[in-house]
Amino acid sequence: MSPTRFRFRLAVSLFATATVATAALAGTVPAQAAAGCRVTYTVSSQWPGGFGANIDLTNLGDPLTSWRLTWSFTAGQVIDQLWNGAVTQSAGRVTVTNASWNGNLGAGASAQLGFGASWNNSANPVPVDFALNGVPCTGRTTSPTAPPTTAPPTTTPPTTPPPTTPPPTTPPPTTPPPTTPPPTTPPPTTPPPTTPPPSSGALDQTATVGRVKAVGTSAQFTWPGIYFEGRFRGTGVGIVLDDAQNDYTVQVDGKAVATLVTPGRTTYWVRDLASGEHTVRLVKRTESPWAAGEFGGLVPAAGGAILAKPAARSRQIEFIGDSWTAGYGNMSTTRDCSANGGVTRNSNADVTFGALTAQSLNADYQLTAWSGLGMVRNYNGGGTDNFRTYYETDLQALWNSTVWQKPSTWKPQLVVVGLGINDFSTALNPGERWSTIDQLAADYRTAYLAFIDKLRSRYGPDTFIVLTYPDLSPTTALASSVQQVVQTRTSRGDTRIRSLYYDDNALGLDKLGCDWHPSRRDDQLLAGALTRFVNTLPLNW
Repeated sequence: MSPTRFRFRLAVSLFATATVATAALAGTVPAQAAAGCRVTYTVSSQWPGGFGANIDLTNLGDPLTSWRLTWSFTAGQVIDQLWNGAVTQSAGRVTVTNASWNGNLGAGASAQLGFGASWNNSANPVPVDFALNGVPCTGRTTSPTAPPTTAPPTTTPPTTPPPTTPPPTTPPPTTPPPTTPPPTTPPPTTPPPTTPPPSSGALDQTATVGRVKAVGTSAQFTWPGIYFEGRFRGTGVGIVLDDAQNDYTVQVDGKAVATLVTPGRTTYWVRDLASGEHTVRLVKRTESPWAAGEFGGLVPAAGGAILAKPAARSRQIEFIGDSWTAGYGNMSTTRDCSANGGVTRNSNADVTFGALTAQSLNADYQLTAWSGLGMVRNYNGGGTDNFRTYYETDLQALWNSTVWQKPSTWKPQLVVVGLGINDFSTALNPGERWSTIDQLAADYRTAYLAFIDKLRSRYGPDTFIVLTYPDLSPTTALASSVQQVVQTRTSRGDTRIRSLYYDDNALGLDKLGCDWHPSRRDDQLLAGALTRFVNTLPLNW
């Protein structure tokens, strides 16, 4: 894998693909302008209650400086989250306008959209009536020779506000959106003009061990639970952010002072503090494999100053896993999250068992986790790119993601792996490459052993590796496979590997998080069990 650029495979399992064609309408374009478009709509993954889809829009007419794509759902589908544009929906009618950076669409140029949505579990047909700036997408070009004499359509784009339906309440799609980068002119990354710029770069001002990509003076990131810690003197501090997809927790002097829900491009101010020295911590609560957040740094209040960033902790832990590790729906008190804000609004990576364990041990940590992905098989057999495809990336499935260049300062003494729930929690489907659970388990063990080889190469022989697994009754395939992996490694001379079983009944897990995931209370119980186990290990820290 090249360290300079990572291109993702698009050979994915597609549930529905359609190139859309309808009748031409010339009366909606200016005189002498050639208009036309082609749309390819692809359902990339689908699961009970939710699905992911990609749209490839090609402009077949004259160049555009802005665009509006419309279509109609016919079976009650509702978009929860969309990237590479701004979406509104009224009943089944959907309108998407360009983002700030992809409005210029030249002749023959394409724009790619992706979204997560809900469906009725009965039918999920391809949408109809795709149109670009009012011109139906037929795959042909229309070139009027005189000003149009027909009246414009009487149907106008919806004027209702964006839907309040929350982001997807099920594991995110496993298929990355198209990897064609947006135009070379990126959206502005500086704070709003009314806010003074940070005195130095975000990574100069704050400490983080997360997988981030420096972009000018800012830092981009996608993985859940990434945090930035800084220090300042004065009565307040501004936090420069650009993120319309994720939620954040802001902490000052160890206490949460705000939850920022999809803050957008802003400088959030904490004010009216007692004059003196303070600490500030910004934490990404949510998952966003296809959408990067951007942290622009800290701004002191009038008369204050940003101080030297805090020293790194000597202890380091990496948590590798799926939705349990990411904190999927852990803030919910009901398993059905369709009426209480959805999965994203009910997720908080900062109170997962991994974060709590690291905090109790005074360790810096990473949560390298992605809901729905497995070691060799994703949830319900969806997609072909599994967790191992993305493990080494800095920005997961984002178009400009590359292999994360591990800094020399990142040397975790402990790696906790929890992968396998998605591999074994659902029955095999017709057409999957495994005919039996035994075949799946054999592939799982082979892949797991290779993954541990990668971790050993990455971190050396002294790092302790703990493989965790929960109860997946009635199947014992996960438990026996993890135990066999540890036995195999031990027989080969690896003395610093262990397994840890999370006994649901003994721990008293209620799994009241969204879709039967661990709740916040469960995360506390899991953290307690993991911390007690870690304290028995002969760690060199």
